[in-house]
Amino acid sequence: MGVGDTVDMRILMVGAGATGGAFGARLLEAGRDVTYLLRTSRAEKLRRDGLRFISPDGDRVLPVQVITADQTAAEFDLVLLAVKATGLDAALHDAGPFIGADTTVIPFLNGMRHIDLIRALPAGNPLGGLVKILAALDEDGSVRQMTGLATMTIGTFDGSAVPARISDTLRVPGLELFETGEVLQSLWDKWVFIAAAGVITCLFRNNVGNILAAGGRSQIDAAIAETEAVAVAAGYPTKTPSHDQAVGLLTAPGSTFVSSLYRDVISGQATEAEHILGDLQSRARALEVETPLVDLTLVQIRAGELVAAAPEGSAGVRRGHQDASSAARGIAGADAP
Repeated sequence: MGVGDTVDMRILMVGAGATGGAFGARLLEAGRDVTYLLRTSRAEKLRRDGLRFISPDGDRVLPVQVITADQTAAEFDLVLLAVKATGLDAALHDAGPFIGADTTVIPFLNGMRHIDLIRALPAGNPLGGLVKILAALDEDGSVRQMTGLATMTIGTFDGSAVPARISDTLRVPGLELFETGEVLQSLWDKWVFIAAAGVITCLFRNNVGNILAAGGRSQIDAAIAETEAVAVAAGYPTKTPSHDQAVGLLTAPGSTFVSSLYRDVISGQATEAEHILGDLQSRARALEVETPLVDLTLVQIRAGELVAAAPEGSAGVRRGHQDASSAARGIAGADAP
């Protein structure tokens, strides 16, 4: 396949946060035709200032094409969903008019709920996808990639080969692309790790090193076993390399690792708790798998969200929440990687 075939593919990147910003920037730098679908405020900023992308290999500002949901455009060849789970329903609604019968749709979210949703879309050809990257959105809207890690794994749901035009389009410098015939297995492997990490750090409100030092190794092992038991019951037992990696990351003495879910909880941001833990709990119930640690973590997170949403008159309850949150923020500020 020639280079012209890939460049001709029109790509719609839904979201320009850390993930969408970084991967979209790599595609743009390789000459791909990328348009961002964004909310009005973010769209206005990128139209005016461009997308600043800071990575280990440079600091640059890229001019970008931007569209909002109230605008019209022809259907795109490839739609990449790079939003947080809390924005998924709105993103699918906004992207709907740009998805045609021949559009390939690839989501890059944690968990599995989004897979059910894109496979039920009235149009488009869904693929499974997952990414690994250490990136963040700076206060000024710049996208910052902290390390050279930037991988993308894609695959069809029936195990057939990914169309060459898709893989050739996504294979660009600065982005390592993998194709798999077991994309659902890969998604489950990632999900059970993220869920276990969320349980451990949210339930004990600390980083891995401190939890271990406090005598929490048995609880860490139990959280890993619990989330993996759900995967087994669902028909996707965790692969040995993924299990070993999870154990290594979550039992490393002195580690400052905390989950992104925990960071969102203590910073007061909207969390993916329902997408990561709530959906896992629901599937566990349907499969008759007990998940006591997941259950406890969800109660804690949901209770905190209820307090945060309480009327201003609930001062006593809110004060207790603020005191606990302040203590947690102190820990995270010192220990988060």
